Amino acid sequence: MARTPESLIVGRVIEDVLENFSPSVSMIVSYGNRQVCNGSEFFPSAVATAPRVLIQGGDMRTFYTLVMTDPDVPGPSDPYLREHLHWIVTDIPGTTDATFGQEVVSYERPRPNIGIHRFVLVLFQQRGRQTLNNLPTSRNYFNTRRFAADNNLDLPVAAVFFNAQRETAARRR
Repeated sequence: MARTPESLIVGRVIEDVLENFSPSVSMIVSYGNRQVCNGSEFFPSAVATAPRVLIQGGDMRTFYTLVMTDPDVPGPSDPYLREHLHWIVTDIPGTTDATFGQEVVSYERPRPNIGIHRFVLVLFQQRGRQTLNNLPTSRNYFNTRRFAADNNLDLPVAAVFFNAQRETAARRR
């Protein structure tokens, strides 16, 4: 098994959002033709629609849940709404992409207002077809760890994050 990418630790994804884990599946996230690498920066306009999420590992009998959150809401210096939920997809068959899963919470485009925000995509392996317990009633105050525990999901099998900040007219040129 691979060890946790150091960039998840340095970027405080391990601690603020997740426990330490060993990735066991390859997850490739891309917006258009640009792949997300830990800590890469994207303009909010480039992430307006849901990314393509490819899962490499497992088989068609193995199912995954994908969660996307922003742990820096409303701003990184005082993230009192931590975490803000952006997307949940369940029942994604292994060796496919998220479009084959069940979108439980629709994709909400990132719109950071203050500072540089981290947007974290986490993949959990399911124990079978997923029936979610305690669906989130609000996108604010979401907790990835609690969601995983409430839905019998073990430690993540993959995670990646990117950064984004408010896009001014000057930055769009």
